[in-house]
Amino acid sequence: MALAAVLGAAPTALADGPGGGVGCGDYICEVEADDPGQASTGSSADGQAGSEPQGSSGSGTSSNPWTCVYELLSPQPPAASLDWEGHTPGDGAVYKQTCHYLDSLNTIVRNQWLADPPPAAAAVDPAVLAQRAVDSMKLAGPDIASPRPTGKYLIGMPMWMWVDQSPTTYGPNTASASAGGVSVTATAKVSKIVWTMGDGAVVTCAGPGTPYTAAAGKSDSPTCGHTYSRTSADQAGRRYQVTATSTWTIDWQVSAGGGGQAGQLTETRQTQILVPLVELQVLN
Repeated sequence: MALAAVLGAAPTALADGPGGGVGCGDYICEVEADDPGQASTGSSADGQAGSEPQGSSGSGTSSNPWTCVYELLSPQPPAASLDWEGHTPGDGAVYKQTCHYLDSLNTIVRNQWLADPPPAAAAVDPAVLAQRAVDSMKLAGPDIASPRPTGKYLIGMPMWMWVDQSPTTYGPNTASASAGGVSVTATAKVSKIVWTMGDGAVVTCAGPGTPYTAAAGKSDSPTCGHTYSRTSADQAGRRYQVTATSTWTIDWQVSAGGGGQAGQLTETRQTQILVPLVELQVLN
């Protein structure tokens, strides 16, 4: 059983049950359950609670990507309600259970009976929520506009490198994640792109690069470029493998329930292409 962090008092020992450990404040609690061999379920037709949402990794070991928050129902359901699961009012209590998937896009909501008053829980780690927000962005590697795999490039001629910009390939990209009354908003943007050119050269560009125009003639790129001195004839497939690695800088801050905390994360993504370099042939 793995306890997920939420706002509350100091942590106390939790009892394991068929639905997993539960960590709570006075009225709100959060759990992360891990119970191998059970299928994912939502609310049953009669309103009774079933098992926690479950998941398993490709290796066969259990890995639950769901995080659940509990809120005490007020008022409690009538004595005849099936939410009591055969118990009577005063024998435990009924809670509203809200379970979020890792990306916070998929949610299950149902009522859940708990036998004992929820114990206190540890505080939410905003950095964990920030990472969850980043994961939901689906950040990708650079969208290389130049050089092009279909292009033909000459040694000794300046190559201009640049990338197309979108929220997932360059930014800015903003997303939020919430748990236990805490909300974090993160904004990601590429801060640099490192180009490994395949001939031993490494070029670091602080921006997306400058698109080439005919007016530039044979001049070097003012922001991001490279000049090859030998052909790619001796390379696999007679092409240089060019790798563009983007560094995403992510600034996050607590937007609700966390006292204005803030921080920064860094992620990298890559894109590879194959580029042919040939020598200019002069006809006599």
